[in-house]
Amino acid sequence: MTTSRERIISAILHLSTGKVAVDMGATPSSGISAIAYSNLLKHLGRTDLPVLVYDVVQQLAQPDMSILDHFGIDVLDIGRTFNDEPSDWIPTTLANGAPAFYPKWFKPSALEDGSFVTYDDDGKRILSRMPVGATFFDQTYFPYLDGYPDSYENLDAEMGRIMWARDVHSPWDHAGEEDFWIKLREKTLKLRESTDKALLVVCGCNLFEWGTFLRRMDNFLMDLICDTENVEKLLDQLLVRHLATLEKVCNSVGNIVDIIRFGDDLGMSSGPFMDTDTYRALFKPRHKILCEYVKTHSKMHSYIHSCGSISSLMPDLIEAGIEIFNPVQTNAYMMKPDYLKKEFGKDCTFWGGGIETVGTLNSGTPEQIRKQVLERLEIFSPGGGFVFNTVHNILPDVPPENIVAMFDAVKEFNSKQDN
Repeated sequence: MTTSRERIISAILHLSTGKVAVDMGATPSSGISAIAYSNLLKHLGRTDLPVLVYDVVQQLAQPDMSILDHFGIDVLDIGRTFNDEPSDWIPTTLANGAPAFYPKWFKPSALEDGSFVTYDDDGKRILSRMPVGATFFDQTYFPYLDGYPDSYENLDAEMGRIMWARDVHSPWDHAGEEDFWIKLREKTLKLRESTDKALLVVCGCNLFEWGTFLRRMDNFLMDLICDTENVEKLLDQLLVRHLATLEKVCNSVGNIVDIIRFGDDLGMSSGPFMDTDTYRALFKPRHKILCEYVKTHSKMHSYIHSCGSISSLMPDLIEAGIEIFNPVQTNAYMMKPDYLKKEFGKDCTFWGGGIETVGTLNSGTPEQIRKQVLERLEIFSPGGGFVFNTVHNILPDVPPENIVAMFDAVKEFNSKQDN
């Protein structure tokens, strides 16, 4: 009998094990909205389980192990080993009125208009906001909005004000603790000994995205063309910090974790944010350095999350050392499943693309969901190189019966395969 860990690794190595590997909740781009998860628990009759909002920015739930087992999930985020006591959580109310829990350190302020905001340590500057009716927080503070600094001595402090770093999900919300790296290894070892599921660590290392977090998207996109000197200086500063983090990650868990997940949204629905020459000049060499460090200092496989149309950049990303792509936004330009599988299926693993999150999963019938899932599995699964997941996170408006129908279709497909 093939284990979950073997199924994931075999998929990455393009070794077919019969059954397709499955993910839900192992990353903050392959997860489930806390609202959708709350509705799913009610549908399954599991209201005894708490709704733990582990990613407060995107308002994502950490699925309970019993739910992951119920749906045959094959991979876990090692971050779930932190915040493992009831005292680590405080009660909150989701945007739809359902009860849930935040990590005890996250205490956004409610404004008179019903929106929620987070403040800097001085209690004056607003860093992020969740408007009324919204289901995630938006960044409102961009430290380099008016230009690049003469010195980067304060870069760490400014990065710490960005919501993606300040209000980060586990395990990184504990990264400032003195014994963090020791605990990370101890907790990961315990998790590995207790499960046959593959293990994944989310490790950011964003390059393009940090430029947009610091300068704001519009400014940084212009900088890629008009101010490459300052862009390169910033990227080099980021690379120093990312390599320092990777050294600690590899030393701590590099030999016991299977996959390391980077993030860098490089695409829009209509195409990449930049042409291939710009990617090759500014980002490819640095992505290569990150991937080579992981390959040299650990046994982990390199995974990148990038939304949008990135097929024109994929050959360079693969050359840089990226092995796994997520979320596989199949409704974007030049990202059709059959095209991706034909062009790149032998050279990488697609982690996602199993069903359209918007348009099918949220508004389709169970039979339409079954049909699309089976079609995608027939396209993506031959020869390995595929882990089933939705296109990005399961959103708040997805009915629970549609989630069940999706996983039922995967089980139907897998029941016909050899173990």
